[in-house]
Amino acid sequence: MTPGQTPREAVGATPPSDLRRRLRAARRRQRVVAFVLVAPLLLFLVVNFVVPVGYLLFRSVDDRAAAAVLPRTVAEIRRWDGVGLPPDSAFTALAADLRDAQAARTLSAAAIRLSSDRAGFQALLGKTARVVSASPGPFTRPALVEIDSRWGEREYWLAVKRASTPLTPTYLLAVFDLQLDNDGRIVPVPESRRLFNQIWLRTLWIASVVTLVCVILGYPLAYFIAHARPRVAAVLMIFVLLPFWTALLVRTIAWLALLQTHGVVNDLALYLHLASQRTQLIHNRLGVYVTMSHVLLPYMVLPIYSVMRRIPPTYLRAAISLGANPVQAFARVYLPMTLHGLGAGAALVFILAVGFYVTPALVGGPNDQMISYFIAYYTNESLNWNAAAALSVVLLGFTVSFFLAFSRLVGLDRLTVR
Repeated sequence: MTPGQTPREAVGATPPSDLRRRLRAARRRQRVVAFVLVAPLLLFLVVNFVVPVGYLLFRSVDDRAAAAVLPRTVAEIRRWDGVGLPPDSAFTALAADLRDAQAARTLSAAAIRLSSDRAGFQALLGKTARVVSASPGPFTRPALVEIDSRWGEREYWLAVKRASTPLTPTYLLAVFDLQLDNDGRIVPVPESRRLFNQIWLRTLWIASVVTLVCVILGYPLAYFIAHARPRVAAVLMIFVLLPFWTALLVRTIAWLALLQTHGVVNDLALYLHLASQRTQLIHNRLGVYVTMSHVLLPYMVLPIYSVMRRIPPTYLRAAISLGANPVQAFARVYLPMTLHGLGAGAALVFILAVGFYVTPALVGGPNDQMISYFIAYYTNESLNWNAAAALSVVLLGFTVSFFLAFSRLVGLDRLTVR
């Protein structure tokens, strides 16, 4: 810009190509600045979410455990066509691998993997490893069959062959009580080993009942808070938020004290002559329903309340002035306007309930445990990380699918009244 020239005249004198170049440079600088500002958050998400979930997805199909513990056996078994029994070199390789694994104390990884395919494999490997470790010489086919006749059965060697690949669908199939047969077809597991389909149904049923209870209790409570006087509403909101200020474990243990056979609830029922004898209220399904509903109720109340407080009271008065009675005005005007908040609360409660672990584990009985209990069991006790990863992946996939379908059906993105 020359002296005495206005900015508009300077812009008008600048060639259009130069203006476009400057505009692109300015936009690039804005994008770089924006990326630098969000880079810490992106790094946090990658480290704490993307990497763990990706590792979880991989562990659900990872099948390198047997190959790491039994490398010579896997190398021999890969050359076997699956007809009859493997060659004698596979038996010799198995004995050598078992001797090395017993000395290195790494046999459990292969035993857990093979037991998930064929029941009894863990005991078979342990027994064989102890015998071959006591003798330094090589073991042939007759020697292994003499240790345990199951080494002479084709089905056990086929299980080793299925475990010789780097990836496997075995764990994901087991989540739905399915398995691969000797011909590679997907078939149901034997009746005595079926477990997870019942657990999935139990998990969904408990989550659905808890969601329904929270809807029945949370909607009237949110309505009362939204229409109460400000001072009363503030006190009630404190009581609603109070569970957030208390640890989940503390709340669950408090319900144990309240619901136990000699607890407060039973004492009060006897004192008021509401019951003639003490009732078992914990370590059963009733205790799970009561405790989970109490813990999750705030997640239902808050979304509904956030929608209700934005509905002008003039809407109901207008409906009544046009001839509707209070019930009709509520059902045809007020309720439809709160469905988005109700849907958001229901989805949030259901998703949280599906993944509950602490409360059912402490308050429920053996037949009340949900899928998260078995994820914890495989992770902490049986050390079968692949099975835990498969259960976690299916649970994550179901949760995401449910949220996407429910949000499309109900419209969870429309939480404000227009």
